[in-house]
Amino acid sequence: MEENTGTFSIKYWAEDDQPREKLMLKGKSALSDAELIAILIGSGSRNESAVELSKRILASVDNNLNALGKQSLQQLMCFKGIGEAKAITIGAAMELGRRRRDEEGIDLKKITSSRAVFEIMQPIIGELPHEEFWILYLNNSNKVTYKAQLSKGGITGTIVDVRLVFKLALEQNATGIILVHNHPSGTLQASEPDKQITRQLKAAGQSLSINVLDHVIVTEKDYFSFADAGIL
Repeated sequence: MEENTGTFSIKYWAEDDQPREKLMLKGKSALSDAELIAILIGSGSRNESAVELSKRILASVDNNLNALGKQSLQQLMCFKGIGEAKAITIGAAMELGRRRRDEEGIDLKKITSSRAVFEIMQPIIGELPHEEFWILYLNNSNKVTYKAQLSKGGITGTIVDVRLVFKLALEQNATGIILVHNHPSGTLQASEPDKQITRQLKAAGQSLSINVLDHVIVTEKDYFSFADAGIL
């Protein structure tokens, strides 16, 4: 009798049925809950594929992810093919999902003026003894979806990586960006390098339809806005 060893391994499936490959080809939203869990656990047991095992785990909680997230490690380990490492992986993924759900309830900060930029960034860079250059990434509602530090210790055209600025913008689906950096000296005046970087990023953004909306210089107690000053 011919052995059937390995026929339940994901690597032997048709490409369209392989969860990892399916995610790469079609995106994560195309996968079922069982397929996503199968990616987490990697493999099933001798007589059961990872997806089949995942379906069985989900069936035990009426296909309810919220209920799955409440399962203890010991409860998950009751399933053949789920050891301690796989149970921990499932538990960690469920906890991340719970934390993400909590964070989605937090309102994104909307930029209505340069003062709003100052209020967001002053606690971060306003009192630092060194310069830092940051980017705020905004959606089409002018809400900040992401902020990133681009350089630390100085501000020159060679330090700010234009490609990285817009790589992040595209990843965040940003329609606009705001440049922000601090002046530890307390000077509220734009230097020539400040203006040069602004022009450079503004020109690069135009080709991608990503607008540079402002460049704000922050100090401990005040700020300077390129847009307000009419020099953007």
